[in-house]
Amino acid sequence: MKHIIILVSVIAAFCYSCKTSSKPISNLPVTNSSTNQPIATVNDTVRIANEALEYEIIIIQPGFNAWLNSIARQRGYYSQKFLETRNKLLVTNYNIRVNHPLKYDPDLYINTIDYNNFTNYGYEVNYLLYNYFVFFQLEFNQKLGPFTPRT
Repeated sequence: MKHIIILVSVIAAFCYSCKTSSKPISNLPVTNSSTNQPIATVNDTVRIANEALEYEIIIIQPGFNAWLNSIARQRGYYSQKFLETRNKLLVTNYNIRVNHPLKYDPDLYINTIDYNNFTNYGYEVNYLLYNYFVFFQLEFNQKLGPFTPRT
């Protein structure tokens, strides 16, 4: 089975959660009242598998599951074509940053994403990948494309 795995280490998440910010994180539903930082939920691993296509996506990121269930646009809001188009651009830009660790933070850009533009991964895989990129850009104040991430 081929895998698309997005793994952001807990150490990187803690390093960035300790960073001071001029804007409090107020759009996340569960926060620590003393630090106004998101509290990781018990199940922060999202796994979607399409056994017929032999592909899966695994996202391990504190806070992503809560964000996906509370803030992200619901399934069906975007078309599969829209998600595929955005994912092609976002994956390309993400992988470029992975391959340039002196220019981009290697704690944020850890592993390349093996996304084939000519493979139909299905709606669910594209939906999760796109929403991970939206979450990633908002959470770590990154810009992976020419457009502002939508929530």
